[in-house]
Amino acid sequence: MTAADADYDVVVLGAGPVGLALAAALGREGLGVALLERSALTAYDDPRRGDDWDTRVYALSPGSAEFLRGLGAWQRLPPERLAAVEMMDVHGDGGGAIAFSAYDLGERALAWIVEHRELCATLIEAVRTCAAVRVLAPCEPKAISWHTDRALITLADGGSLSARLVVGADGVHSWVRREAGIAREPRGYGQTAVVANFVAETAHRGRAFQWFVDGQGVLAWLPLPGRRISMVWSAADAVAQELLALDATALALRVAAGGARALGALELITRPAAFPLSFLKLDSVVGPRLALVGDAAHVVHPLAGQGVNLGLGDAAALSAVLKAGSPVGDVGASILLERYARKRALPVLAMQVVTDGLVRLFAMPPLRLARNHGMNLVASIAPLRRLLAQPALR
Repeated sequence: MTAADADYDVVVLGAGPVGLALAAALGREGLGVALLERSALTAYDDPRRGDDWDTRVYALSPGSAEFLRGLGAWQRLPPERLAAVEMMDVHGDGGGAIAFSAYDLGERALAWIVEHRELCATLIEAVRTCAAVRVLAPCEPKAISWHTDRALITLADGGSLSARLVVGADGVHSWVRREAGIAREPRGYGQTAVVANFVAETAHRGRAFQWFVDGQGVLAWLPLPGRRISMVWSAADAVAQELLALDATALALRVAAGGARALGALELITRPAAFPLSFLKLDSVVGPRLALVGDAAHVVHPLAGQGVNLGLGDAAALSAVLKAGSPVGDVGASILLERYARKRALPVLAMQVVTDGLVRLFAMPPLRLARNHGMNLVASIAPLRRLLAQPALR
């Protein structure tokens, strides 16, 4: 499809889960939306591959599931590819432990584990069935020029399109962010997340596990359907390279030992992958005719599994603000964008403080006794434990 001289209310750049969800939400409000993605979306047309499980998974909160249900996307997810997290056991590096239960919190699940390709496939379907959304993929943007009443996006094929609002949903190294003159780059943790899937000897029964392994980073096991689990090991780059160099048998033994063999022996079923970890905090996530969402706006450490939930929270908040502000007649009006920024400031800051603080806390050997004692103290006070869990749920 060509987009020469086309005009839209909103142009969303980036067709990851957050960009897709936002485009669907805005389209359902009757706004004219163009969704631009550099690569083709055909890879997600038939995501289910029998017993081949995506190594990249998300722990979607009940709040995120609610938002996706409102878009008609959650209902399209195949139930046999979903797993509910009903319990979460967190272990410190010196005897500290805390457990969270969906039952205690009055929830069906603490989170739902969803594969990346399944989530993208169902959101693409939601976007394609929305007449107000035009998908341009593959599409290579070349430059953005910013004007008082609109932004003009020039494409590599010579075409162009304009919009009252440009939304950057194009990830941690956002091209949109650079085009807007926001020079802030993510700060690396010097850590890498190694991800892989395993079959466990014993059933996980909907229980997720997390260990702060002394000197080895943070190891998490997330339940998948059946006796499968998804492993995320966030470790110093050198440790991550050690893990990646192991053969399948040795890696399974190492991961099982790191989790104190809580589920017995493990068998590797997917090739491990790795992602560098970073932190990003911007002074502002909006500008003239600009809003940033998801990893383009903020990046957190994955130890709380909240990155995609923060992004979906951005999408829900921005779509709600634009819907409520429709009498203004201009979706790119600064009053609406500032309202969106204020609405997201506290939830994002709170999650950044908690995740970054925990990374730093567990990197300080002298504080080992204090941090593990603190975990046990929180675990013993039910109201405090519930209070701690609430932001992650909603």
